[in-house]
Amino acid sequence: MLGPSDIRVLSASEACEGYIQRTNLIACEAGLFWLQNEPHTGINRLWHLPHRNNGTAQLHNAGLSIRSQVNGYGGGAIAASLTGTFVVSACQRIHFVRHDDGHSQALTDDTAAFGGLVVDPLRDRVLAVRESDNAERGPVQGQQELVAVALTGEIEVLHCGEDFYSAPALSADGRRLAWVSWQLPDMPWLRTRLWTANIGSDGKLTDCQVRDAPQEASIQQPVFAGQTLWVMSDHEGWWQPWQVDHQMVSSCWILGEHVLPLDHGNAPWQLGESHYCPLPGARWARVCYRNGTGELWLSERGAGGCVRVASSFSDFRCLCAAGGFLYAIAKSPSRLDAVLRIDPETGHACVVAGGEEALPGCRISLPRAFRVPLGHNEAQPPQGFYYSPITRSASAPPLILIAHGGPTSAAYPVFNPQVQYWCQQGFAVAEVNYRGSSGFGRNFRLSLAGRWGKIDVQDMARAADHLVVSGLANGQQVFIQGRSSGGYTALMALVGSSRYTAGASIYGVTDPLQLRRMTHRFESGYLDWLLGEPERYFQRWVARTPSLQATAISTPVIFFQGGQDRVVVPEQTREMIGAMKQLGQTPELLWFESEGHGFLQQKNQVRMLEGLHGFYKKHSLKPVNPQKT
Repeated sequence: MLGPSDIRVLSASEACEGYIQRTNLIACEAGLFWLQNEPHTGINRLWHLPHRNNGTAQLHNAGLSIRSQVNGYGGGAIAASLTGTFVVSACQRIHFVRHDDGHSQALTDDTAAFGGLVVDPLRDRVLAVRESDNAERGPVQGQQELVAVALTGEIEVLHCGEDFYSAPALSADGRRLAWVSWQLPDMPWLRTRLWTANIGSDGKLTDCQVRDAPQEASIQQPVFAGQTLWVMSDHEGWWQPWQVDHQMVSSCWILGEHVLPLDHGNAPWQLGESHYCPLPGARWARVCYRNGTGELWLSERGAGGCVRVASSFSDFRCLCAAGGFLYAIAKSPSRLDAVLRIDPETGHACVVAGGEEALPGCRISLPRAFRVPLGHNEAQPPQGFYYSPITRSASAPPLILIAHGGPTSAAYPVFNPQVQYWCQQGFAVAEVNYRGSSGFGRNFRLSLAGRWGKIDVQDMARAADHLVVSGLANGQQVFIQGRSSGGYTALMALVGSSRYTAGASIYGVTDPLQLRRMTHRFESGYLDWLLGEPERYFQRWVARTPSLQATAISTPVIFFQGGQDRVVVPEQTREMIGAMKQLGQTPELLWFESEGHGFLQQKNQVRMLEGLHGFYKKHSLKPVNPQKT
């Protein structure tokens, strides 16, 4: 245990340099495969851990940069077979990488993007979601199809006609296929449809049928346990596992045993998510989210209940099984992402790759869950995670409020080097799950409809007030920041309010109407859901457009923007800066010409942190009015 005299203040460079993230874990007979980022470049590389290799992970084909761009957020960029791995390179070509020598063969060469890869071993091919004209913007571009890609490079369309497709699921005998689709203007966490089909001897689909849920639902993550189809559906208020009898004309939906009224998945921004996994002996591994924290549960044999395992970790992704073991990417508040192996018979968990100590030699601030007091007629209050500063003093610390992006997403109690950087600098940090966040049930998630820029803003202020009253923050020194949609929430929190000392928008939305015109197809209907149709609710759009409300912002603001951002286009930030300067205000701007929607290069992450710290330090001694919004 480090004592006060042993505390070393963390630099921005030290915070960013060793942050390794792991994702897209796949388990098969040939071993484990996953993607791992290079911190200094942000490039994803393919790693391989053979089952026979006594725990030594190997970089597999170091020349390939791997990243799917389907829907702008990707997912499902790798799929492993016995002889090789299918991967989506950064230029969106599907490659086949042989296990024996790492040789890579490009299978596709068109301009489409691919994601949601699933191996079809019976036919030596990979199934995928194909998105055409990926480089274009607008609601008429980016049409999707469900396709099969052979080792010869031949592409066969399996299904088309829907606006969007999920990663497919293949039955154990390779004769049945299931997938999820949705139509504009819906997002996949609002309303989707489940499809099933037979696969003929020629590899084509037959008897394609929609399997309607008992009521409107967001269905995701179809998976076969042998020949039995399971999905996650929220038609009863929570994303829970349901068995679907796809053999009947009228589908029968049966809730899984020992399933709690909690979300067992999160908002499917990416393809190929896996929060549950069938195990031998008709058993299951499932993740559920309780008060924002991910828990991993295993069902017991026979009519037994469930047992929680790996409780030192706080989130789990990419559940998969091979050789009698369960595997997952496990996250914790104090360690880097771990590739975890769990014995279903004993519940024993061990790290087989990753899981390194985060920030060696530095004290880690651990998250403390908090709930905002219930409001009038409120069934479920906002929630969040509070991180205290490493160096304590007699007075309450300055507070940085962080609004997560999405906005249909969530903050999780897992290691974040940038949060730890602020705690090392003497700030407390609070990540807030405002109304509209995922992981708290369907009603909570959908409560943001038509109220973006209003109830999220209210909840950020409520969280600040709660922490101040609790003695955990200095009410005179409260900063607010966010990325993407979180930047929008931060800017709207500054409109007409002197509650905050300063604010930061990190590639944040400043003009929702312009974003609506220019954003990519995946989110082209999202803004109408968040704010209402502009033709009917024009004044609402005006009132909730930061660039049009610049005159009502008197708080110091800093902006961070990537020049290659295709989600929140650079023109938005330029116009907001211009509007504020015309009013005599002095907003600050840090520009990153080579970055997109999310800063991947380590040097730019360091520059952002240092710039933001300097900005907060400059304004931290200025008195503010503790007026509440």
